[in-house]
Amino acid sequence: MNFKNKIILILAFTLGLTSCSDYLSVDKYFDDALTLETTFKKREYAEGFLSNAYEVMWAEVCDISVEEGNDDGWSHSWAGSVLFASDELLRMNNLCKRFQNAEYSSENPAGADRPIGDKWKRVFETVRKATTIIKYADICEEMTIAERTDMKAQAYFLRGYAYWVLLRQYGPLTLIPEGGFNVGMTYAEMAVPRNTWDECVDAIESDFLAAARLLQPKRSSDNIGRPTQGAALAARARLLLFSASPLYNDNNSLLWELKDDKNKRLMPEEYHEYKWARAAAAALDVINLDKYALYTVPATAATVQPPHHAEYSEQDFPNGWKNIDPFESYRQIFNGAVTSSKNPEVIFTRPNDDKGGITDLNQMQMPISLTGDNAIAVTLAQVNAYVMNDGRTIDEAAATGDYPMTITKDDFTASTTEYPHLGRGVCLQYANREPRFYASIAYPGSIWECGNSSEASFKNAQVFYYSGTPNGKGSNVEEHYLITGIGLKKYYHPDDYPGHWMEKFEPAIRYAEVLLWYAEAINELTQTHEVETYNGVKFNISRSTAEMQRGMK
Repeated sequence: MNFKNKIILILAFTLGLTSCSDYLSVDKYFDDALTLETTFKKREYAEGFLSNAYEVMWAEVCDISVEEGNDDGWSHSWAGSVLFASDELLRMNNLCKRFQNAEYSSENPAGADRPIGDKWKRVFETVRKATTIIKYADICEEMTIAERTDMKAQAYFLRGYAYWVLLRQYGPLTLIPEGGFNVGMTYAEMAVPRNTWDECVDAIESDFLAAARLLQPKRSSDNIGRPTQGAALAARARLLLFSASPLYNDNNSLLWELKDDKNKRLMPEEYHEYKWARAAAAALDVINLDKYALYTVPATAATVQPPHHAEYSEQDFPNGWKNIDPFESYRQIFNGAVTSSKNPEVIFTRPNDDKGGITDLNQMQMPISLTGDNAIAVTLAQVNAYVMNDGRTIDEAAATGDYPMTITKDDFTASTTEYPHLGRGVCLQYANREPRFYASIAYPGSIWECGNSSEASFKNAQVFYYSGTPNGKGSNVEEHYLITGIGLKKYYHPDDYPGHWMEKFEPAIRYAEVLLWYAEAINELTQTHEVETYNGVKFNISRSTAEMQRGMK
């Protein structure tokens, strides 16, 4: 049977993207072999095919592990320089430990029956399905021209996004020919060589551009998870920023010697500043849509303001912080206090699922004394990356005596009012840190409010992770302790407690990121470059302090 003309359809009728489970058990819907031409003539089949094309990208844990780690649960995600987890507790068959100990190779990719971080097979399914939609979308007789156009645009986005996920993990890829393969072809005929890095980036950018020119500018709240024009442009900007960065744009990088079996060099052979100009222009395309803004929460009597600054303390946002709460403005982006459809900062999101994803993360990071898993530890390197509340690094603060490098018995709080955010008995290394620290890190002595819990002992519980405490090593349940002694609190809402979580969404691309991309890219320019907007308008771009500051407001 010719692959391009016939397939066995296994499609889901359910079109909503509100649950990952919508895509997983779909065999019951179809048992007939239909030609693709027949399939795409009917609306319900065409829409079902599109929904099924999302399956890999939103599967299992709604793609948080597919993109950031792997499709094997959470093992790869929790094995880096930021987070560290227990294999025994997370039931990962030692995959996390084996990854951390580098006990894998091309012959033994996981030291187990499944490869660590292997997205090759499943994510290429998205490439194939999206390519099929692009080819056949226009023949659907039961859809309007606008509906067919939008379906095709979503497929361009999905294909570009799938290739992007693969490119990040594997480097230069094999780009599948537009016509696909026939099942009767020999292995030699299907053995397409890997494309170069720049060829892959150009192909992915082309898909994102095609999507941006066709996609809708916004989606209804019941279609959260489907891309918009802004999502396509932002994904393109992220792609071009990565490609401009030193790892992929410098012949002194570790990847520069990468070659294929024909000795063809796959990575760029010299530095090109123009790549930074392209990245800056791509980020500017998103900014110039004038659709997004940073999310802020108004200041209240309880707001903890940063130390006084002559330029910013007395001015309203965006020129200062006088009228906003910096802590809540960051924390509420992640903890469910505001929905994605009401958050002007969210450009692209993937839906959460009550059986995985962020819900699993909430359960795993909650202390065992509060019936959580107490599983996710944060490394000291990540903790030290957070600066002080006046912008100084901890090393700079230590040099002036404002940060204790050596802890004594006097370096702990004596009351609950001595320092903002800190309770009694907390190490002063956690005092006067930036707002993001308190919204993300469960340091020893941090407070878990558990506001909606009926258990009085859960309310405003102060949790320490020291050895011998209920949440530390040596507790009654040995595996339930944080190996670094510091926990994770991101995505936690003050009303959360095990089994009763605020609904969360994943901010896959935020406007704050785009502003930083623009500032970073334009800062790298040493000369003026001619670039184009996504719709082909040429203009000049060069390094500008004013433009970098624009990205900071």
